[in-house]
Amino acid sequence: MALRGQGPVVAVVALGGVLGACARYGAALLWPAPHGAFPWTTLGVNVAGCAVIGVLMVLITDVWAAKRLVRPFFGTGVLGGFTTFSTYAVDIQRLLEAHRPGLALGYLGLTLLGAMSAVWLTAAGTRRLISGRRR
Repeated sequence: MALRGQGPVVAVVALGGVLGACARYGAALLWPAPHGAFPWTTLGVNVAGCAVIGVLMVLITDVWAAKRLVRPFFGTGVLGGFTTFSTYAVDIQRLLEAHRPGLALGYLGLTLLGAMSAVWLTAAGTRRLISGRRR
């Protein structure tokens, strides 16, 4: 049965998800966004999480052979639980309900641009740092 050996992977993803979600929840408690206001905390969490994903993926794929459970724990679990694109979608819906379509559209675009840029820039920067150390 193919699923038989997946128990440890599921467990580390769940554990990492709990840790990441708790960190995201803590950020939302520290910096709450009032109803109808720009959701800076969610934007910051998503961009920061994507930046860490860029670094992590380079380290795991280019620098050291990660153990079997490292990527599921950190990449899928911790960072998947920390970044919150479901809250991003709810934030857009709430901005639209608050009759703030321009803000909703700006948030939609800024999050996508910020998240993609963060992954690309940190992955490229990490690769550059690594190649400089290998010379």
